[in-house]
Amino acid sequence: MRTLFRTTLIALTICLVAVLATVTPGRAHAVGPLPDDFLWGVASSGFQTEGSSPDSNWRRYARAAAKPGASFPDGVGSSVDFRHRYREDVRLAAGMGVTVYRVGIEWARLEPRPGYDEAREWAYYDDLVAAIVEAGMRPMLTLDHWVYPGWIADRGGWADARTPAAWLRHQRRVVDRYAHHRPLWITVNEATAYLMKEVQHGGLPPHLAPVMLDRLVGVHRAIYDHIHRRDPGALVSSNAAYIPTVQPALDQTFLDRVRDKLDFVGFDYYYSVSPTQLGAAQILADRSWEAPVSADGLYYAFRDYARRFPGKPLYVIETGMPTQNGAPRPDGYRRADHLRDLIYWTQRARADGIDVMGLNYWSLTDNYEWGSYTPRFGLYRVDVLTDPTLHRVPTPAVAAYRRIIADGGVGPHYRPSRPATVCSLVAAPSSCTQPVR
Repeated sequence: MRTLFRTTLIALTICLVAVLATVTPGRAHAVGPLPDDFLWGVASSGFQTEGSSPDSNWRRYARAAAKPGASFPDGVGSSVDFRHRYREDVRLAAGMGVTVYRVGIEWARLEPRPGYDEAREWAYYDDLVAAIVEAGMRPMLTLDHWVYPGWIADRGGWADARTPAAWLRHQRRVVDRYAHHRPLWITVNEATAYLMKEVQHGGLPPHLAPVMLDRLVGVHRAIYDHIHRRDPGALVSSNAAYIPTVQPALDQTFLDRVRDKLDFVGFDYYYSVSPTQLGAAQILADRSWEAPVSADGLYYAFRDYARRFPGKPLYVIETGMPTQNGAPRPDGYRRADHLRDLIYWTQRARADGIDVMGLNYWSLTDNYEWGSYTPRFGLYRVDVLTDPTLHRVPTPAVAAYRRIIADGGVGPHYRPSRPATVCSLVAAPSSCTQPVR
């Protein structure tokens, strides 16, 4: 994926830089509020927030990657201890007016050994889902957020032919248990990124990448049908990690193959690219806070999916902005401003007839970002490595999100804090040659 990403960027930059003299950035103009049924959310995952994690593929990856003398030998430790503080975090989300709370249901926690039910952990998820509902929010339940039990890892993970059947057996039980709450469902989180991480950490031999993708397609299709048997009106999707310029090619490996089993198109948007902003490569260097996050790129991602998946509503399952340990970003972009800008471009998409149904902010709190606590995405700051109380400290973005939700978006006179990108390559070439007006 790295080679494809870099090669595509170089080729598109060379081809498109010639049009820079004739392309001008889109002009901001008044936008109306989002509809009353728009879904305002926050997002999290089990492994990244819960702490006290049982044996799993990611518990092993984190332990193997931990530096000698690290505060948490397994690389995870308590994380932000969502496992025991979930009611506090549910209250924080509800206090902002959030209507959707995305959480993960961890297979490794519920079935630590083949066929064994961990009753205490089932009770935890029962109470978590009930707490979200009681707080007036709709759960969004992720069935697979890259984590599977250690005993599945021992058998070869997704390289083992028995894994799809074991996955489906377990996930059908999850669906049967929680379908009556009428949650939104995410089956597999970021399938292509999931595959990349498995290869990167040694959980999957590279030559078996097509096999894993085939199996993920198969389990998505099967669990989609099971969910709809339990709840014919259910809303089910799988979120794609939107990678500028190459997303249509990546979608051919998964999303295009399940398009008939998607009730909406879910995707995650974080980073942008243009001929003058090629810092997205910082993601590969684990310096995500130095990567450009131009908010207008979200508009182009909306437009791209609306064109490629006509008739499907769109939902931003994750979007946000990283900082380095909560310090100001090198580009000076502040989380509250970035959040307002993202919402402006969401309203612009709706104004242009694109059916956007909801948006989740990643994340409610800082958490474990798949190898490090350094990237901070939280609306609430949590200093895991230095604060044993794990106190949730609101950032200015909390008040900003509360006001946005109460007002149904940014006001009609709002102008983005950053101008639209000249020749965005988020959905090249159209995002450059057909800039938003």
